[in-house]
Amino acid sequence: MHEFEVAMTCEGCSGAVTKVLSKLGETVKFEIDLPKRLVWIESDKDVDFLMETLKKCGKEVKYNGTK
Repeated sequence: MHEFEVAMTCEGCSGAVTKVLSKLGETVKFEIDLPKRLVWIESDKDVDFLMETLKKCGKEVKYNGTK
């Protein structure tokens, strides 16, 4: 499970994250904690791919490591 910090400030931001991650299909499971600005992703994709995907939502993204 990979943990990312995403500069989300509202429901619209978390909705954008949900939208880009949902496009990856059912092999990717994720959780979003809007108040803490965290996104956890469980996937067999590599970290760089997940990071680039998250950046498509237009927010600043930082990788925190595995959980």
